[in-house]
Amino acid sequence: MQQSTAIFWPVFVQVALIYLVYYLLFSRRQAEVKAGRARLSQFRDNAAEPDETRALKNNLTNQYELPVLFMVGCLASYATGNADLLAVLLAWLFVALRIVHAVIHIGQNRLRHRVPVFIAGYVVNGLLWLWLAINIAIV
Repeated sequence: MQQSTAIFWPVFVQVALIYLVYYLLFSRRQAEVKAGRARLSQFRDNAAEPDETRALKNNLTNQYELPVLFMVGCLASYATGNADLLAVLLAWLFVALRIVHAVIHIGQNRLRHRVPVFIAGYVVNGLLWLWLAINIAIV
């Protein structure tokens, strides 16, 4: 596997995580409607998201915030020829942290566990961008 294309494997895993959260949200919403604890109309504009699905909905929204910067950073690293070993390792670390963050958010949702994992991902994503900037600056 070429070093430059290796940057896409963590992106594929991040995309798979997003699809998994979509599936879980749909399944849980469907179960709430079937059980009579929610009405389909509650999901029309998400104004009355049931407690049982709120963490999933919030996590799905969160997957379109910092991970978008990650994906663009990976694409930029590849496009500029800077998807080296460090960039790939940072990308894998970011995705691992996003998975842990999602498990905490969807599960127990304890901020004392979730916030440090989010901050670590934030820093790793920043380092990926910094590494890209440094590589572009020295070329």
